[in-house]
Amino acid sequence: MKLTLHIWRQAGPNVAGRFETYQLDDVSPHMSFLEMLDVLNERLIAEGKEPVAFEHDCREGICGSCGMVINGRPHGPRKRTTACQLHMRMFRDGDELWIEPWRARAFPVLKDLIVDRSAFDRIIAAGGYISCHTGGVPDANAIPVPKPAADRAFDAAACIGCGACVAACPNASAMLFVAAKVAHLGSLPQGQPERYRRVRRMVEAMESEGFGHCSNHYECEAACPKGISVEYIAQLNRDLRRAALVGEEVLP
Repeated sequence: MKLTLHIWRQAGPNVAGRFETYQLDDVSPHMSFLEMLDVLNERLIAEGKEPVAFEHDCREGICGSCGMVINGRPHGPRKRTTACQLHMRMFRDGDELWIEPWRARAFPVLKDLIVDRSAFDRIIAAGGYISCHTGGVPDANAIPVPKPAADRAFDAAACIGCGACVAACPNASAMLFVAAKVAHLGSLPQGQPERYRRVRRMVEAMESEGFGHCSNHYECEAACPKGISVEYIAQLNRDLRRAALVGEEVLP
């Protein structure tokens, strides 16, 4: 396959960026998208040029660090697939690909395709945890959890915090990410004592980081590589309203 790549190049967060164009020949359809970028970088290094900076870790769709926008879609054209799981057989010979980083004020570009997603870490630190003593592993297994609650918590816990929801949202909202983290813990018995304090603090942290507000476009769910449902946003809004009415320390 022959491809034309238009890749966003930016030396740092405080300098202007631009698209640069590269031609790649003999791209195997069996390559992953990141392997294709590896091939490009090997060529650039051999030519004495600066390689394209992009983030990756597991390359198994687990860590969420490989996020980039490909032809206007976070993680590329295939649904429920991270960029590292995307293969070049999804494209055709002669295609032009536009590759750029997440676009959100809360995710400043560090270099090329790498953005600073530490805002998510600060949101988690604000309340995405359980601080009550639950004992050891055997003790946790002794706490009865209804299967519907366990299934709901498990589905929410599938969120890998990649930021595709923010990149897809026209308002750059992080509501789907926050809702998944809130629902994960709020669906379990162990998460009830801090349920309302958690939702209030995490939403406040999200707003202070500069993320936008949800306006129900549902683009976040469509772009999410794990298919996190917008139903969790509804649960977050219910808990947030109750926290405001009855106080964040009140048990449900």
